[in-house]
Amino acid sequence: MKLYKPEALVAVSRYHNFFPTLSEQVQADIYARMAELIEEEKKYCDKGNYSHMAQILTSVAMYEVLQKHGKSGDEAYQIVSEEMWKFLDPTSMQKMAKKSFFLPLMKKIVPFGFKKGSGYGWRYTWHKDDPKDRFHFECNECIYTKILGKRGLMKLGAMCCHADIINYGSLPYTDFVRTKTLCQGGDCCDFLFIRHETDAGDGWERSASI
Repeated sequence: MKLYKPEALVAVSRYHNFFPTLSEQVQADIYARMAELIEEEKKYCDKGNYSHMAQILTSVAMYEVLQKHGKSGDEAYQIVSEEMWKFLDPTSMQKMAKKSFFLPLMKKIVPFGFKKGSGYGWRYTWHKDDPKDRFHFECNECIYTKILGKRGLMKLGAMCCHADIINYGSLPYTDFVRTKTLCQGGDCCDFLFIRHETDAGDGWERSASI
């Protein structure tokens, strides 16, 4: 059973390597703030949202607590964002993208994975009529905007959206096109994968700036 406890959430977050480097007092304050956030956002604390909530609540608490311990807003954001992005490793996805079955596989596993890994507060639009060299879908509602927007922390949402660029932005034979996200003021988060027969395509990705 996945427990909504601060310690458990930190342990599965992208900060679990960085967190032990913080002082004991900062760690304690982050845990305390996370306990408050869990209570405040308990309607989103279901099984499906567990991984997302680990990132959201740890990010918010760390960003706020670092400022209480003397960091400026910009310094706190730099630490939180750099540590989140540092944890990401796109190499497994890049290796998979070299396989000819990559896009057909993505069309099957991404909807399944998103359904399993999304709880209350999400809505997607899936397109089943894409040609064989295209795969696209939209996220129309997400809990990042709902939780972070009311706190004036949408830049933490944009920070999390940037993880898609890190994971998908340098795939062989495949362009990842992103033109907007909910956390950056768009009406949806768009995902478009374009497959090439060779690895001599444009090799680009588009993303709203973070």
